[in-house]
Amino acid sequence: MISLSKPEAWSAALSRASFVAAVVAVSLCTMACHKEPETQASQPTPAQPVVSNAPASAAELDPPAGAPPAPTVDSKRAFLYVKEFVAIGKRPLGSEGHKKAEDYIAGKLSGLGVEVDRDTFTADTAVGKFPVVNIIGKIPGKKDGIIVIAGHYDTNYPLKDLNFVGANDGGSNTGLMVELAQVLKQSMKSGDAKLDGYSVWLVFTDAEEAMKAWSADDSVYGSKHLASLWQKDGTVQKVRAFILLDMIGDKDLNVERETYSTPWLQDTVLRAAQRLKVESHFYGRSLDVEDDHLPFKRVGIPVVDLIDIDYGLDNSFHHTTEDTLDKLSPNSLQIIGDVVLETMRALNTR
Repeated sequence: MISLSKPEAWSAALSRASFVAAVVAVSLCTMACHKEPETQASQPTPAQPVVSNAPASAAELDPPAGAPPAPTVDSKRAFLYVKEFVAIGKRPLGSEGHKKAEDYIAGKLSGLGVEVDRDTFTADTAVGKFPVVNIIGKIPGKKDGIIVIAGHYDTNYPLKDLNFVGANDGGSNTGLMVELAQVLKQSMKSGDAKLDGYSVWLVFTDAEEAMKAWSADDSVYGSKHLASLWQKDGTVQKVRAFILLDMIGDKDLNVERETYSTPWLQDTVLRAAQRLKVESHFYGRSLDVEDDHLPFKRVGIPVVDLIDIDYGLDNSFHHTTEDTLDKLSPNSLQIIGDVVLETMRALNTR
């Protein structure tokens, strides 16, 4: 379900179709969407961010004039990674495709010289027990702290018997995250083993999708486990920002202002987009989205969810066999990748 909590969101929906069509679309999304709003009854009180140097406003993080620019992604190469990953096919938990997806991600990261860590556990899901693997690529930095870039790689389990390849939903962010790993490694000075700024962890989350029907219990299994682990081992204290990428390859890119996200971090992203002159693709409407960022918010980490949940007319491609490569654009990967890198440049000013 999408919670269209702002009047402008309803206006946007109604301008595309008749009132009846909009109601039907929302009703269908209520039954099928995997990004859903939390109800007041189910939503725990979020923890206060544990990062002690959070800015009073995003403007405090604007890089000074004359500071070195952020690197940029190679959109053609990023799209090639998406294409390679999507060619694996469907990858629900417990499937051969899922194991191939794990091997692809770990192999690409290792080939780039990125340290690969795994958070492996057995999830007791709504339809039985399954092995779950969060894959973490760690690139060390010279500053004390971590910036996390995250996104899920599994595909929807209830659609396991269909040819659902999740090109946008899990594929687009995975390919872009591999590209970000390559760009960051290439940005290191010759002979240097660390980034100039904070460490960057690329977290490929698993079991984001509901196994039966989206609920607080049947969703984001991998993120809930990893957030709990980080809370126990003290990693939470080190994470300066958690940037989630989800459904970011759509040709018609419109990133939502996701209302559970941390406001100052969300505004930092917007200011980065403004500096790159791509702000027209951001925050056209506001809505609540349940996603992989919420477990990390609950343990006190500043989070932002970069998601374009309106995929196809009235979200008609989301969680269907129409979620295929032809619906994606290298330009969208360029925009998101460059904004993430510019956001990281801003975060590194503190």
